[in-house]
Amino acid sequence: MSTLLQDSRAGDRLCLGSIPLGLPVVQAALSGYSDWPMRAVAREMGAPYSIAEVAIDAFVANLKDRNRTRHHLLVRDEDHPVGAQLTGSEPELFAAAATRMVEAGFDVIDINFGCPAKRASGRCRGGYHLGQPQTAIQILEVVRATVPARIPVTVKMRRGVDDSQQSRDQFFEIFEAAQKIGISAVTVHGRTVEQKYVGSSRWSFLREVRAAFPEAVILGSGDLFTAEDCVRMIRETGVNGVTAARGSIGNPWIYGQCAALLRGELLPAPPSVQEQARVIWRHSELAGQVLPANMVLRQIRKLCLFYAAWHPQASSVRADFIAVQSWADWQQVLDRWYTEILPGRYPENPGNLTSGCRDSCG
Repeated sequence: MSTLLQDSRAGDRLCLGSIPLGLPVVQAALSGYSDWPMRAVAREMGAPYSIAEVAIDAFVANLKDRNRTRHHLLVRDEDHPVGAQLTGSEPELFAAAATRMVEAGFDVIDINFGCPAKRASGRCRGGYHLGQPQTAIQILEVVRATVPARIPVTVKMRRGVDDSQQSRDQFFEIFEAAQKIGISAVTVHGRTVEQKYVGSSRWSFLREVRAAFPEAVILGSGDLFTAEDCVRMIRETGVNGVTAARGSIGNPWIYGQCAALLRGELLPAPPSVQEQARVIWRHSELAGQVLPANMVLRQIRKLCLFYAAWHPQASSVRADFIAVQSWADWQQVLDRWYTEILPGRYPENPGNLTSGCRDSCG
């Protein structure tokens, strides 16, 4: 057995600054997905911590208190601890947006140096900051100096812009600076920025980072589509925890599954069709509480394409959800497929389910 598999830190109680988390598997930030309803469902299903979908610094700094946008800053008493993830170009706007997020009630500020999407204007943000260490470090410094000391600041990084030696050196330069600045945790995704979501995530790089920074709090990311993937990454790489990203879409059961595996138990049975229906209804109920009316059906329909994968007739159920145009259509799908007492099934090829997702942490 390797030293990393025996490392007592791997999977130990995960802490973000002074915030303890009971399970080393957390809900990642996901553009277009990890809104308040998804985070609330994840919390109810065992996620110890969740991160809101990535927000652009200028958008947050200038956000008006309007019904159609209020959900972006929504934090309820039962949500804690919850993180806000920011991306952008200017250190000063990062600071202003971080302050706004703290005032809204978010417990952690997470800085996104991982998103591979290029900005239309050509200005650098997200993962492309890894190619300009001075600006990246300045952003970390400004945000850490701006938000109260009690608020942990974390950062999400990919292993570099590309696979060049220069990119590798820049990654480690930023990571080392983050430790000196007082960044509480770093999430490391094993792909490069140029890779986007193509090809495999290089988990061996996580082992290198752990070896280089044995005292850092490191969360792993990349190719975590099942509970087995999450636990295997923790045990094989020595990271303190992992972020469930694309593997958590339509799968809030992943947290309970991980908890069972980490306790040394067998993988639980897949959720029954009745349980699936219960969670789908709960998700739609929560979405109806906070999202603008014109967004609710669109968001729920999108998520049901992923929930359908757990149904024993997954392909037929998914096809019916794709055809949904109204709430009446949606109800008909539930009446047709989710009223019988049937066992569920684990999705086939779960990595393929989210191959088209555009997210910030997958």
